[in-house]
Amino acid sequence: MIQDSFCVSLDRDAVCHALEQEMGHPEVFALVRERCDYLFSASPVFVASAHLQRMQALIEAVEAAVAHPIYQQTVLARAPHIASWSDGGAKGVFLGYDFHVSDAGMGLIEINTNAGGAMLNAVLARSQRACCDKMAPFIPTAQAVHALETRFVQMFQQEWALARMPRPLRTVAIVDEQPQAQYLYPEFLLFKYLFEQHGLRTVIADPAELRYDQGVLRAGDVTIDLVYNRLTDFYLESPDCAALRQAYQRQAIVLTPHPRAHALYADKRNLGLLSNAAFLQRLALPPQHQQALLEMIPKSETVDVSNAERLWAQRKQLFFKPFAGYGGRAAYRGDKLTHRVWQDIAAGGYIAQHRVTPGQMRIPGDPGSERVMKFDVRQYVYDAKVLWSAARVYQGQTTNFRTPGGGFAPVYEWPAGATVPEGP
Repeated sequence: MIQDSFCVSLDRDAVCHALEQEMGHPEVFALVRERCDYLFSASPVFVASAHLQRMQALIEAVEAAVAHPIYQQTVLARAPHIASWSDGGAKGVFLGYDFHVSDAGMGLIEINTNAGGAMLNAVLARSQRACCDKMAPFIPTAQAVHALETRFVQMFQQEWALARMPRPLRTVAIVDEQPQAQYLYPEFLLFKYLFEQHGLRTVIADPAELRYDQGVLRAGDVTIDLVYNRLTDFYLESPDCAALRQAYQRQAIVLTPHPRAHALYADKRNLGLLSNAAFLQRLALPPQHQQALLEMIPKSETVDVSNAERLWAQRKQLFFKPFAGYGGRAAYRGDKLTHRVWQDIAAGGYIAQHRVTPGQMRIPGDPGSERVMKFDVRQYVYDAKVLWSAARVYQGQTTNFRTPGGGFAPVYEWPAGATVPEGP
């Protein structure tokens, strides 16, 4: 099935209005327009209620597996030592469960621990407009979006409470390498403004700007309580992360998400465990959890010398991803592989995952034309509960935010028996 999604379109003026009137910061939209022109898609994605329910069942099954001592021992034994440090009780904010959904089936493609875009999707939810009356029930209310943003703040406050810190949460640092150069820097600003609206002093900082001294982490003259971690140095291994690493080790801060969460959820090798029937039987999970995992996680395995020849022969049905990959970097469709790239993959550091066909949708192009785009569905999750559903619309092998008509798109639930609106 290719979805036809012409009946709801992104009103760029409405996005600007949402930023300017509701957040008081129109410069963020100017920044998006200047350097992130394909951050928001022109059309929504419709997903059947039954598919969303299966996603929630899969999330619960993953949580059950991750909580099992055998799973944790297996995963942490191959992770850097920092992943075994105490996380202080924090769970890790904004897990991202990414799914492909199509007539050919549905499957979990990967889990990320610092999934970006949640705040941008909250703004997007405010700025959708319906062009026909039958779309009105799909559009989230302003109250629903406000409640979502409140839940975002409460999630960070819950992380602080779980860590049993001896003082109230006062300050937050949003940390990434060269944050102002990051593609999603506008989202960092939106989070800063949101935290400050709720009384939390907030800074955006490069890890090299942090100092740890006498039991305190500082960014400039600001003492940091909690670090919202947007780094892709998942185990804080670079010299620039030395202060952050020390503060985390000594539990002087709450770091979320943290290295342990990345090891337990986002290392791509975990997909091999979660799609392995024999391993799941060792965990003695309830039958419904085992069924959800085996049905919805494509069979995955680590590439090594013992299976390289077989996987090369099967490559057209496979997708290859680096263990610690993110954002589609260095990921390859098997049917597009060259011998040179295969030599790098076969040398190690990759998983092979059976391909799951992404969904497709038609969106308006130039007058009188349209283009077919792919999409995936991202569930933003905290404590096994879905906070928000969003889609990423793209062309090419992986999501890229570089395609005209592509970017983040709202997900609208399609009730059983209902017909997706086809436009006015």
